[in-house]
Amino acid sequence: MSETFLPELPQELWRAGELELAHGVKQFLQVMRVASAAMGRFLAEIESRGSKDLYGYGSTAAWFADVAGLSRGEAQSVVKRAIALNPTRGLDGSEVPAVAPTTGAVAAEGLIGEHRIDQILDILKRLPADTSAEDREHAEKVLANLARDAGPRQVAKAEEDILGWLDPDGNEPKDPEPKQPRREVTLERRRDGFWKLTGLLDDELGARTAAALEAYAKPRPVDEFGQADLRMKCERQGDAWAELLDLAVACPDQPGTSGYRTLVHVTIGLEELKTGIGKACLDFVGTMTARDARMAACDCLMLPVVMNAAGEPLDVGRLRRFVTPGQRRALNIRDRGCAFPGCHRKPKNCHAHHIHHWADGGPTDLRNLVLLCGFHHRLIHHGDWQVRMAADGLPEFIPPQYLDPLRRIRRNTLHRAPA
Repeated sequence: MSETFLPELPQELWRAGELELAHGVKQFLQVMRVASAAMGRFLAEIESRGSKDLYGYGSTAAWFADVAGLSRGEAQSVVKRAIALNPTRGLDGSEVPAVAPTTGAVAAEGLIGEHRIDQILDILKRLPADTSAEDREHAEKVLANLARDAGPRQVAKAEEDILGWLDPDGNEPKDPEPKQPRREVTLERRRDGFWKLTGLLDDELGARTAAALEAYAKPRPVDEFGQADLRMKCERQGDAWAELLDLAVACPDQPGTSGYRTLVHVTIGLEELKTGIGKACLDFVGTMTARDARMAACDCLMLPVVMNAAGEPLDVGRLRRFVTPGQRRALNIRDRGCAFPGCHRKPKNCHAHHIHHWADGGPTDLRNLVLLCGFHHRLIHHGDWQVRMAADGLPEFIPPQYLDPLRRIRRNTLHRAPA
């Protein structure tokens, strides 16, 4: 057994940089996995000799539970894993081969942990009963070698491919009685102004919903400034729900909207709309900040009702200030997605932002419009970034001084080759 050294732990961990912290975690993770695999070989040897003869215990799991301070069930899982990955000997002294020897070799290198090992062992149990020893060995090698670099989803996908290869006909189909789908959705407004959405979905619709949310809830990639997406999963799914709702409302066949992105009425004072300071009344039932109303008015996610100081309506959603379908198509062709530097979002996930806000007299034409995804739309309205139209008719962005003291102009080169 090769000797394994523990990585050196910095005396003042709080001084460690991000690369040193990540390297330390990976080193200790490998040491833990190598140690676990090595301990498994000891447990397999104790199983071969017999824990009763060695220590007076009825089983290796019972002995290990006392030694490690584990419950009998926890110890049993460790021992089963050890026996599956390592060869043992029978009562007559003959060798009993390991169930998953390749997986054991990969585990000994510290490349996979107990969760991936258990996943592979579970897959091997589900192979058809008539699978030959040669095919079973090949399947285990494929799974073990894949698990070196792959995650649980890739291994699960490999299981589908292996089962399709070993049993192309699958199980004999059953024809149960069809059930009426059970789908319930409840939406209620809380006293604090938030809305609570709860539901109960049947398996098929639940899977479709999960797939749709997952597609739009992926973390944003690290941008060119090294900023990562710090949203929790629930927050990413909330933003994904908003994007899916925008796509549905923008559909030309959508009842009641005909493809316009208008959803609700926002009543706001003219001065509040110009300055972005203050409150707006949301559909006569709640409130939103004037800054959010100003951003929403860019792409008619809201239908603004602008009031003067005397409370008289000045502008009740004048549609000529909103982006027309023709302008939207032209924007999609020109920007090809979110124009913010480094953003990969497609046109269907973007809003049309007024560079010079129409509340300040900005026109609704292509020279004053730019496509931005929801995140970067908020960043432009609420942050220190600036956007302007260049001489070549394409948008360009100026970062805040804390990101770039020289405030050098940037463009998104993901959707088109740089000039």
